Amino acid sequence: MEFKDYYKTLGVSKNATAEQIKKEYRKLARKHHPDVSKNPEAEKNFKEIGEAYEVLKDPEKRKLYDQYGSDWEPGKQREEYQKQYQKQYQGSGYNSGSDFEGNFDNSREYSDFFETLFGNARQKGTFHRQQFQQRGEDIDASIKIPIMDAFHGCTRRISFSIQSLANDGRVTNKPKNLNVNIPKGIRNGQKIRLAGQGSPGYNGGENGDLYIRVEYEKDPIYSVEGADIYVNLPVSPWEAALGNTITIPLPGGNINLKLPADSFQGKKLRLKGKGIPAKSPGDLYVIINIILPPANNEKAKKMYEQMKDLNFNPRINFGG
Repeated sequence: MEFKDYYKTLGVSKNATAEQIKKEYRKLARKHHPDVSKNPEAEKNFKEIGEAYEVLKDPEKRKLYDQYGSDWEPGKQREEYQKQYQKQYQGSGYNSGSDFEGNFDNSREYSDFFETLFGNARQKGTFHRQQFQQRGEDIDASIKIPIMDAFHGCTRRISFSIQSLANDGRVTNKPKNLNVNIPKGIRNGQKIRLAGQGSPGYNGGENGDLYIRVEYEKDPIYSVEGADIYVNLPVSPWEAALGNTITIPLPGGNINLKLPADSFQGKKLRLKGKGIPAKSPGDLYVIINIILPPANNEKAKKMYEQMKDLNFNPRINFGG
């Protein structure tokens, strides 16, 4: 295989940062795009620039390229790469060279880039359609749900805007609404991928995907770590001392907890499998929180006076 110096193609050094590589790629993409440049080699140059950037923007691919050169996908790496990216670039006239959508910091930068790229050509009346395809932009969105929905699943309606590049080069914004099924057992921070629901492709390219990050709403009773649920259980001093059966309300249904006698403040009780009902369900951790009754009436004060006769010293081991 003929060696291709991707660093030379983009005009950067081997020690260039990811930001420097992206900056040079965007500059060269503007210069050599077939719809802008009059150079007969523009299409070839544009494709080479895209190929170089596709490798150097990805830390893993760049590492393999630095080690193996242009033939950085031998054996198993080649198979894995082809499986992973086959769907993304299937039907793309420029293979990886047409990958604009995933390389910008946000949708505004995406819009500004294409406005700069195609704006002058439209004003001069020189814009002409090129027969190449480009995959649409992936979109990231987020949604908040109560913990209850993670136990039972739900459907939520979301609204967002998508940007697309029309065949005449205009960047347009289009509102979109979707009903999203939130599966039972989804974890806090987990993403749902909706294939083809992102920005539409250019010139027949496939649509991008929509990635929805699901987050739990703050709950006054429960806290969550992974698939485990934590709850601070208020108990009276006599319940902690003598034991009791206490009903605990949970999103998945109430449970009866047998509180053992001589339970102390901060004692942690584990109920296996009572957490988020994922494929591997989490656990429920009940943390004992002893609440003292206030001495705000004569009866309460008398009770505390009687307890003084127990000769209980909470500081018996305090300070050694």
